[in-house]
Amino acid sequence: MSQFAGDYPARIPTPSTRRQRRLEGGEGGRGIERPRSVDGSRGDERDAVTEVFPRERSESINRALNIAIAGTSFLLLSPVLLLIAIAIRLTSRGPIIYAQTRVGLDRRWRDTLALRERRHEDLGGQVFTIFKFRTMRVDAERFSGAVWAQENDPRVTNLGRMLRKFRLDELPQLWNIMRGDMNIVGPRPERPSIVARLREDIAEYRYRHRVRPGLTGLAQINQHYDACLEDVRAKVRWDLQYIKTQDIWLDIRIMLKTVPAVLLKFRGW
Repeated sequence: MSQFAGDYPARIPTPSTRRQRRLEGGEGGRGIERPRSVDGSRGDERDAVTEVFPRERSESINRALNIAIAGTSFLLLSPVLLLIAIAIRLTSRGPIIYAQTRVGLDRRWRDTLALRERRHEDLGGQVFTIFKFRTMRVDAERFSGAVWAQENDPRVTNLGRMLRKFRLDELPQLWNIMRGDMNIVGPRPERPSIVARLREDIAEYRYRHRVRPGLTGLAQINQHYDACLEDVRAKVRWDLQYIKTQDIWLDIRIMLKTVPAVLLKFRGW
C-alpha cells in the first residue's frame, strides 16, 4: 500500500471532526490551514482562487452524441464483455460486476441560492453508482477501507491486472454513459471519501463537478498514474483546462488519443 493511498481515510469527515480540526491551532498545533491551489499556493497567498466556468455548448447535442457512441460501442463490444464476464467467473470467487459510489455532476452550481445554502459537508456533486468489471479480491478493502488505486496494486487478481492494463475493466461504464451519469469525456469521478479529502487539499477541486464525469479525459491522455498529491494537482489542471475549453471536436480528439494512450500504456487513469 503506498503512502499516498494511506493519506486518504475511508470515512468522510463528520461535522465534529471538521470543527475539531479548526480548534487544533493551539501550542504545537497547525491551526487553520487553507487548501492549496493547483499551482501549489495556499488560498491566503493569492487574492482569490480563480473560479472556473464550463464553456457553453448544446447539452442536447452532447447527450445525443454520447448516447450514440456509447450504445454503438456497447453493441460492438458485447462479445468481448461476455468473454470477460466468463473469465472473471472462472478465475475468482465473487461478483462479476463491481458497483461503487462516486461523486458526479453538480447540477446546482448555477443556482446562487443553492450555493449559499449548501451544507459544509456537501461534496458538491450528485452521487451515483459506477459499474466496473471486478479486478480485486472480494475482501480487498475489508480492513483498509477506501484507498487510492495503485499502478501495481497487490489487491488485484491476475486477470484483473490484465483488464486494468488495457482499461477493459472500465467498459461497463458505457452503461453509466447511456444512463446519463457520465459522459465519454470528462474528469474521472472519485469516491466520496477521497473527494472529501481532495476538496480540502486542492482549492479548485470542486470545479471538476461542474461537468459530467467521464470515461476518459485530458488528464488521462496527458498524465501518468497518481503517485502523490502533486500528481493529482497536475490532473486537476488538465481537468480544468478541459472544462474551460470543452466542445464536441475536443471530445472527439480526446477519444481518438485515448486508444493509443491505452495500448501504448504511456498515460494513466
